[in-house]
Amino acid sequence: MGRLFKLLLFLIVTGIFAIVGYAYFGDLTPNRIEVNQPVDLNGS
Repeated sequence: MGRLFKLLLFLIVTGIFAIVGYAYFGDLTPNRIEVNQPVDLNGS
């Protein structure tokens, strides 16, 4: 039972480090595109 607990704890800690590492070093920048739409100011 002790080995199973140690393995589970190791996997949880490794997962936390993986998520934090991805948040810092992963490419999380959004793609930017320019959108131009005409606006009708008269209402019709």
